[in-house]
Amino acid sequence: MNYKLLCTDLDGTLLSTKSDVSDFTISEVGRIKEHIRVILVSARMPKAMVYLQKRLGLMKEPMICYNGAYILHGDKVLASTEIELDLVSGILALSKALGIHLGLYHKDEWYVPEDSERVQKEILYTKANPVFMETEHTLIDWGLRNIGAHKIMLMGTKTSVDMVFPQLMEHFGTALNLYRSNDTLIEISPNSVSKLSAITQLLETGESLEEVIAFGDNYNDMEMLQKAGLGVAVANAREEVKAIANHITLKNTEDGVAHFIKQHLLI
Repeated sequence: MNYKLLCTDLDGTLLSTKSDVSDFTISEVGRIKEHIRVILVSARMPKAMVYLQKRLGLMKEPMICYNGAYILHGDKVLASTEIELDLVSGILALSKALGIHLGLYHKDEWYVPEDSERVQKEILYTKANPVFMETEHTLIDWGLRNIGAHKIMLMGTKTSVDMVFPQLMEHFGTALNLYRSNDTLIEISPNSVSKLSAITQLLETGESLEEVIAFGDNYNDMEMLQKAGLGVAVANAREEVKAIANHITLKNTEDGVAHFIKQHLLI
């Protein structure tokens, strides 16, 4: 197959550490990028992806942020889908009762109610800084500005997240995409978009999903791995992801994506 696009998740997939790509990955992406369009696809906000785009020499390509809710090509916004504020308010009400904090994202803005170990980890891993503001005040500000959330992140304990997740699914499961990125985090995005829908938007005339290679590790990667011409899971992926993949490469910490490119994309 003459593949036209290589679409890859970042955290747990392309990144060999929590915040960066290896020199080997940079070299292998550099070897193929003039022959195959390499597109970064992530739940991250734009500023948490641009430094990686630069490291990989992919600034001329678009990037898919917030699981497909925000697509950028340089400074040009190709697509933007937001979660309405009434839904955000409903999620806040359920979460606050269990002591769960919300991280709210809009474009390159990130708001959290207070500092915490989890927030500091996000700052370290993504090289982005939040605005510290009570969530109710953020919603008032956003209401005045007539904007919504591209992503919501719920930050709690394993116990509180175990309790709130089924409640969220019951109340918002038909309107929103919800998934647990780990035991203490839930990420929420609009249900009308996904990584797959965003990739489909970026196909050029005459191209098809059969000409796409997709790499991932988590629940939000499953659809694009299933529908791409070749879906590749890293060895550290969730078992459900590996079960639907066409191929399993090495762990992200072992440069699994780069090793697959070296072995299989002999351009």
